[in-house]
Amino acid sequence: MNIRELIELTGARNMVPEASLETEVTCGYTCDLLSWVMAHGRAGMAWITVQTHMNVIAVASLMEMAAVIVPEGIEMEGPTLEKAREEGICVLQSDKTAFELCALMAQSGLPGTPREG
Repeated sequence: MNIRELIELTGARNMVPEASLETEVTCGYTCDLLSWVMAHGRAGMAWITVQTHMNVIAVASLMEMAAVIVPEGIEMEGPTLEKAREEGICVLQSDKTAFELCALMAQSGLPGTPREG
């Protein structure tokens, strides 16, 4: 699945239209603790979080994530979106809850983060 297909699936709004919609989304993840996301994040991940500060974009960029999804109509502030533009990170905003987004992504066949064993 690519970001364009993820937008169609979730009905999310693309807050960074400059980011490529063809980027492959390899897995999904939901977490609001940035240190935990840094430990478990993956390249190509679509990360759902209610966090909206600049460090979210830093973590997404560091981990080479495909997208950050902000649920429940939460708005990301202008400076954070500008940083996302600079880093090429797609930010999606959805009125759906994190649970609803996860369910849609899982039903579509998108896997969660692979567990290390």
